Amino acid sequence: MVEFDVQIKAGDLYDYMLRHTYNSFAGLLGSLVGALLVVGGLYTRTWLMLGAGIILLLYLPWTLFLKSRQQILANPAFKEPLHYMLDEEGVHVSQNGTEEMQKWEDIVKAVSTGRSLILYTSRINACIFPRRCLQDDASKVIQVLCANLPARKVKIRQ
Repeated sequence: MVEFDVQIKAGDLYDYMLRHTYNSFAGLLGSLVGALLVVGGLYTRTWLMLGAGIILLLYLPWTLFLKSRQQILANPAFKEPLHYMLDEEGVHVSQNGTEEMQKWEDIVKAVSTGRSLILYTSRINACIFPRRCLQDDASKVIQVLCANLPARKVKIRQ
């Protein structure tokens, strides 16, 4: 069992959104098309194509950045820290006297980025565990995740 508190900041949410978006078909396709437009524009010296490619490549990260800032300010759940407890039953999360529990068999997958461990509770919803909040507990959290989730659901780099 491991317990820790998490205070989600805009950068943590942005990190999650980038990982989630660029690991989807639409995110990859948008990047591919943008890159092809940039290369094609450079090769043919078509400045309109080059400009369209650059705009396409920069649009998604910029809008995700703005959206993460907006969500942090608008969502009251991000104002207070979340308390997590990971045990043999599942993931317990509490905030302001309210507690919820997600069983291990209902977890979709666990992944990592350079900044966070992300525990998907559905295709689009996730618990974000910023490494700055975990500090020394990061390896314990990874051990608990690996012990309780099937190996095919764990995609974590240390």
